[in-house]
Amino acid sequence: MKADLMPIFEQLQSERNIDKGVLIEAIRSAIEIASKKSFYNYGNVEIDFDEEKWDFRVYQKKDVVQKPDNYKTQISLEEARAINSGAKIGDSLRIEIAPGNFGRIAAQTAKQVIIQKIKEAERKNVVAEFKKREGDILAGVVKKQAHGNVIIDLGRAEGILPFKEQSPRDIYRFGERMKFYVLEVAENERGPQIVVSRSAPEIVRLLFEMEVPEIADGIVEIRAIARETGYRTKVAVVSHDANVDAVGACVGMKGMRVRTIVDELRGEKIDVIKWSSDVKTLIGNALSPAMISNIIIDEKLKSVLITVTHDQLSLAIGKRGLNARLASKLTDWKVDIIDEKRLKEETALFEEDIIDELMELPGVGEKTAQVLREAGYTSTRKIANATADDIASLPGIGTKTAEKLIEAAAERLASLDEEEEEGEDTPDE
Repeated sequence: MKADLMPIFEQLQSERNIDKGVLIEAIRSAIEIASKKSFYNYGNVEIDFDEEKWDFRVYQKKDVVQKPDNYKTQISLEEARAINSGAKIGDSLRIEIAPGNFGRIAAQTAKQVIIQKIKEAERKNVVAEFKKREGDILAGVVKKQAHGNVIIDLGRAEGILPFKEQSPRDIYRFGERMKFYVLEVAENERGPQIVVSRSAPEIVRLLFEMEVPEIADGIVEIRAIARETGYRTKVAVVSHDANVDAVGACVGMKGMRVRTIVDELRGEKIDVIKWSSDVKTLIGNALSPAMISNIIIDEKLKSVLITVTHDQLSLAIGKRGLNARLASKLTDWKVDIIDEKRLKEETALFEEDIIDELMELPGVGEKTAQVLREAGYTSTRKIANATADDIASLPGIGTKTAEKLIEAAAERLASLDEEEEEGEDTPDE
């Protein structure tokens, strides 16, 4: 190899981080292909490479015979002895070939092979480099928009920001620098395909880790994030140090830390709340700043019914239900919010319906109906399924009255079931 080529390959190795072995293999492949395309049509080519000096020598291996049948692989004894006086029939002779003998086409082919090998190695390096950054944040510059997607310059490669991963608050101006969450890195024929996002909730988590040292150090932990991209995000945090306020650490002095994140997300609102293992407390915090009157929990359905005063209703629900929806996402509980005045009215109507139904039973007045309701007998079916002893244990109801009540309830229930069956059997007109 010419001495002036050595610095070129060393520069490729250092600047483009291409492994030395890859470069050596590229040179070997190039020489082998060039030898096959050369005017002399060499065969049995062997290459010796000095890795320290980046120097190579090319040899053609031929068998020594009396009279050659194939000049690509054989050499006559006379010709062999002209090269090596000690040669004899049956020996294998290595004859050095000057690369300059390869010719213009072969040399061009060798150059193309080396360039291709270097490009392949560089592409693999870039893919490996960005693969390590999956699930991380990268800074990039907006390059162009194409078919709804945005192309991002990430330095050694380009990223693609699909339409579905964009934020409605973002305006992607040419040359603007932004931060992106790396969703996926794959390799294709054109190079690395890097898919980035501005809508993933993880970008909020990583921005907080970058801005809040207490999170990076593990003192404060983000337990949950609920986000509606471009509109609002709720972040639940907890402190593992009694002397550190988790919410205060994330917000920062005069709101500086959270404001930096809000600016990066182009004004998207962020609520930082305190995490709690108590469902009532957590949901109350999640619906902040609204003031809650009461919370009724249904563990089986994993749902909560929240009552608020009329003046707090719109604040608790939020514009187009956003605040309630984010609270549900954050806590993983179904959240229903109702005006406490309306709840009282609906409850009163429900209570009246129960009393009316019970008073339809023979011998049941308003007072007896109230006693039955308060004891949990809120329907005819519940009374029909009860025992006489259970009913007789209630104030003002004796055993005989209890038996009559159960009998009447059973008869009424049977009558209702029969009417329902008849209705189902009646053909549609």
